[in-house]
Amino acid sequence: MSSVTIGINEFRNKLTSIQFKDEDRLRHMYMIGKTGVGKSTIFQNMCLQDIKQHRGACFIDPHGESIDWLLKRIPADRMEDVILFDPSDAEFPFGLNLLEAKSDWERDFLVSEVIQIFYKLFDPDHTGVIGPQFEHWLRNAALTVMAGPGGGTIIEIPRLFVDAGFEAEKRRHLTDPLVIDFWTKQMAKTSDFHKSEMLNYFMSKFGHFTNNALMRNIMGQHESSFDFDSVMDGRKILLVNLSKGKIGEMNAHILGLILVAKLQAAILRRARQSGGERTPFYLYVDEFQNFITDSFISLLSESRKYGLGVHLTNQYLAQLPAALRDAVLGNVGTLLSFEVGAEDAELLTKEFDPFTLHDFIGLPRFHFYIKLMIDGKTSNAFSGVGLPPEPPAPASDAIDGAVAIVNRLAYGTPRVLVEEMIRRELAQ
Repeated sequence: MSSVTIGINEFRNKLTSIQFKDEDRLRHMYMIGKTGVGKSTIFQNMCLQDIKQHRGACFIDPHGESIDWLLKRIPADRMEDVILFDPSDAEFPFGLNLLEAKSDWERDFLVSEVIQIFYKLFDPDHTGVIGPQFEHWLRNAALTVMAGPGGGTIIEIPRLFVDAGFEAEKRRHLTDPLVIDFWTKQMAKTSDFHKSEMLNYFMSKFGHFTNNALMRNIMGQHESSFDFDSVMDGRKILLVNLSKGKIGEMNAHILGLILVAKLQAAILRRARQSGGERTPFYLYVDEFQNFITDSFISLLSESRKYGLGVHLTNQYLAQLPAALRDAVLGNVGTLLSFEVGAEDAELLTKEFDPFTLHDFIGLPRFHFYIKLMIDGKTSNAFSGVGLPPEPPAPASDAIDGAVAIVNRLAYGTPRVLVEEMIRRELAQ
C-alpha cells in the first residue's frame, strides 16, 4: 500500500519515517499551529508527493505562497494534469457556476449550499440578518433561475425581481408547484410597498457579486471551466490560488465556499459508482474554517467510502465555532499539532496524552506532536519533525509560466468575450 511521508520521528537515537498510508488518509487529517511553525511546509511536501506519485489532489490556498511553491516543483510528466485556478488573472477568467446542477437532487443540494454560503458570509452567528424570509426568497429565486435548458447563475437572481420579461421566461420552465405558487400567489399578492421594502434588503446582499467585475466575470459564466468529476476521476492536480492580497478577503471566501460546495456535489455523485470505480482524491485546505459549511462537516464521516481524503489546517481552535471544532476532532483520524497558545494547549493535552501544556507551548519550529491513523486505528501520541522543503525544479520559472499559459488557453476565456456574453444575457 502506498503512502506519503509526513516527517521523521526520533526515539532513543533511532530515526523513523512517519508514513501516512493511503487508506488511512481517507479518515482525514487535522493540523493546528501558530503562524510560521511549519504547517504549510507539511502540506506542501505531502501534496508534492501526491503529484509525483500520480495521485489526484486539490490544494486551496488563501495566501498563494503554497501554490507558487508547488508550481515550481511540478514534474514534466504531470504538467498537462495541472489546473491552476487563479482568480487574480482577470484577463482570462475561469467560469465557476455554483448553480450548475446535473440532477434534481443536486439542484436542491446546491440551493441549500447557496443559503448556507449567505449565512456564512453575512450572518455566521445566525443573529437574524439572514432570516426565514430571506431564505424563502433566495430558495425560490435560485430554483427559478436554474429552470430551463440554459440554467442560470447567482448574479442573475436579482434580475428576477426587476425584469418582468426575464421572470416570465424563467417561470415558463418551472414544474415545481411550490415555486410556481411563490410567484403566482405570494409575490403577485404582495403589495408594492412591502415588496419594495423586502427587495432593497434582499438585493443588498448581491451587490458584491453583481458590482464586482472580477467576481461577476467568474460567477456569471453559465458553464464552469472544469468539473470535479473529471478532476477526481482523471487524477488531476487542482491548484487554487485564493491570495487575499490579490483578490480581497471577501472574494477569497466566496470562491473558496463555492469550490468546496461543488466538490461536495461531485463526491455525493460518487454514490452511483461502485467502490472500485472511486479513484482516491486528496484535498488540502489552509484556513479551512473560512471555506466550509455545516454540510461539509457532516460529509467528513461519509467521504471515506467515496474516496475523498481531507487535510485541514488552521492557526488556533478559537477560530472554530464549538460545533465545528467538536465535529472536526470527532471525525478526523489523524491529529497533528505544532506550537500553540496556552488556551489551545490546555484543550489539546486531553487528546495528546502524555504530553503536557508546557510541551505544546515550548515546541521548536517544525517540531510537532501527532496521533496517526495506522491501519484504521489511531496511535498513541508521539513526536516528530517535518521534512525540509524540496528545492525547486530546474528552470522552475519556465515551468511556472508554462502552466499559467496552458491554463489560460485550456480553461480561461478572454475577458472581453466574457463581459460581452454577460452583457447580452443581462440585456435580453
